[in-house]
This record gives sequence, structure tokens and C-alpha cells, in this order.
Amino acid sequence: MNGFHGLGIAPRLLEAIDRLKFTEPTPIQERSIPVAIEGKDLIGIAQTGTGKTLAFGIPMLQRLAQVGGCGLVLLPTRELAIQVDEAFTELGRSFGLRTAVLIGGASMSVQRQYIKQKPHVIIATPGRLIDHLEQHFIDLGDVRVLVLDEADRMLDMGFAPQINKILAAVPRNRQTMLFSATMPKEIVAIAQHHMKLPISVEIARPGTTVDQVTQELFFVSKEDKGRLLELLLQQTIGPVLVFTRTKYGAKRLAYKVRTMGHEAAEIHSDRSLPQRKDAMGGFKSGKYRVLIATDIAARGIDVTGIEAVVNFDLPTHAEDYVHRIGRTARAGRTGRAVSFATFDQQQDVRSIERFIRATLPVKPLPKLPPARYEPRHPMSRQAYGRQRGRVDSRNRGYQRRSRSSFTRRRYR
Repeated sequence: MNGFHGLGIAPRLLEAIDRLKFTEPTPIQERSIPVAIEGKDLIGIAQTGTGKTLAFGIPMLQRLAQVGGCGLVLLPTRELAIQVDEAFTELGRSFGLRTAVLIGGASMSVQRQYIKQKPHVIIATPGRLIDHLEQHFIDLGDVRVLVLDEADRMLDMGFAPQINKILAAVPRNRQTMLFSATMPKEIVAIAQHHMKLPISVEIARPGTTVDQVTQELFFVSKEDKGRLLELLLQQTIGPVLVFTRTKYGAKRLAYKVRTMGHEAAEIHSDRSLPQRKDAMGGFKSGKYRVLIATDIAARGIDVTGIEAVVNFDLPTHAEDYVHRIGRTARAGRTGRAVSFATFDQQQDVRSIERFIRATLPVKPLPKLPPARYEPRHPMSRQAYGRQRGRVDSRNRGYQRRSRSSFTRRRYR
């Protein structure tokens, strides 16, 4: 008997779940789905890789079939939005589910065409959704179910103004669900202002890491990080995800890994949407064995079979450590998480250990490969910064020149 029976799921959705060969619900799915199907507001806290998308996707589709209207899912990154859309499409394929993905880097006109088709579910990042709202291309008055995925990031100080603007545009009489792996108390307080007596479903306390991940820590000088990564790549057979702190660091490290003889791609906010899709798709298909990413991918990569996650740079925020290492050991598999720390980062290591309530095992530094000649990256940090500065200021400079030229013509 299918383990999803008895959760109150409609027969048609159960058929779709059977077709996708999901047999047993995860703990977050088992406890969240019955509550959400009843239309109650929900705060779900669970580790990454535990099936949160189905935990809100199944009840959202069932509720929309009952009460009409449309659903809205808000997410922090483009990659996560695309993956959630894929999950919804697979789940609703048999009954003609229409979705619209509204993310930056994609054509506004194409997205307007999706909106005109009256989608059942809108999946969006906040910035692009607000672009459509401000240009009156979309009306959120028909939203009956709202989901904030990765709610801690969505409601932090950077996203709170955007979220508040969107909340003002959706009906007050709606169902709201929040899901995340981490949920600080101050974020819960903010969330509760926008929810009606929310039920909290906590599968693991915030900061809990997956048991199947073997965690390791190496203290290494900044100069030797590249050689240690080279050794780890030699010792690892499968796909490896490497995190850096900065966009330039990701770009430079991807170039260096390619000189080691590995197929590598980079993903960060300076990459265009087609470039990011190529990197993600190539990593999934095996075209690229190594993916170098900033924290934009810490919550936006759902790839089964990642053998190791390497924190080439420690994360800026301790909670991002949980999201990073959650990219491996997904769906019950085992995985390895390796972190590099310089000798002056002991305080950062302690912050991570306090957050996860565990001590990171420090491993002795192995014998590193001999230093190799590394071709200089074609663009220095300064040149990279100047290039980004020119791109960012191009429109402002054009506007200044246009106004100046207009003034001269007017009073010539």
C-alpha cells in the first residue's frame, strides 16, 4: 500500500504520485500535508533534501481544485524557481496544470504571455514579480494559497521590503505556508504577523545537519587551498560542488580547476540566465564534473548524487553552512562535506559549530601535490571590478549625457 494513502490526498493526485514512483512520504511531508490540505497556515522546518517541495506542492494543488483561484510560490533564486516549476509540472502533468515562472534574466514579454494564459500556479522571485506588478502586467487578487520557500532568506532584511509589497497585493483571506531548513526566532515573529494561527511542524531543530553527511575540516593557508582542492578532486570520483564567498573567487577558481584537467562550470549572480542554465544542466547531465558556486546556489541546487561539497571559502553566515552541505546526501544517500579554513578563521569555525551544535572534526593536512605552474587568469580582480563598474553605471552615465545634451540643445 502506498505510504501517501491516509494523508487526505485526492485520488487523482495519488495517481500522479504513484506514477512518479514516490512510495513513502518523508517526515515533513507526512506531518505537513494533512494540515495544509485542511487550509491551515503552516510553518515547516526541516533539513534540506527532505522533500519540502512536495510537502507544499501536493496540498496547494488540492486546495486550488477545491476553492479555485491560483497559487503563488516565492523563492530566493532563479535556480530554485526553475526546479520547483519542474516538480509542479511533473505532478500536474496528467490534469493540464499551467504554471508561470517569473524570474530575472528571462524575457518579460514571454512571461507576460504566460500570465495571459491564466496559470494555476505562479512561481516567482520577488524582484521580477514586483516588476510585473509595477507595470500592471499581473493581478494577484486571485491568489488563494501563498508559499514562501526558504522563508528565512525570503524574510530577512534584504527581502522583507519586497515581501511586504507583495503581501499588500494578495488577498488577506488566503492560506500561507512557510518552509525552510532554518528559522530564527526573529524571522518567525515577522512571519506570524502575516499568518493566521500558524501551525508549526518542526522535523529537526534549526541548524540540524543530515546524519548521512561526513563532515571534515582542514586548516590550511590561503596559498595552499588550491593544492588541497586538487588533491580532493583526485581522490573523488563523482560530481563535486565547490562554494566560494565571492563572484570573482568563483570565476577565478573555475579557471584554475579547468587547468587541472577537470570539466568545470561556474554559477553566480554575474552569469546570465542561459549561462546559469547551462552550468546547472551540464552539472546534472555529467558534462561538468565540478560546479563552482557562490551562496546563490546554496539553496538552488537539487542534484541527486553529488559526492562531495567543498567549502573552499567558509560562508559569511553560519546558517548558510547547513544549506551548503545539504546539497549532498540527499534522498537518503551518503555524502561528504569538506571545509577549508585559514588559521585566522577559528572564530568563524566556532560560529558554525555553535549553530549546528556540533564540533567539526579537524583532519590533519595531507601531503599536497607539488605546486604547479598556474596560467594567470585572463582578468585580474581590479579589471573584473572595473568591468562590473562600467556595466552597473552604463545606464546612469547614458542618462546624464542625455540630459546634458538636451540642455545644450535647448539653450544653444
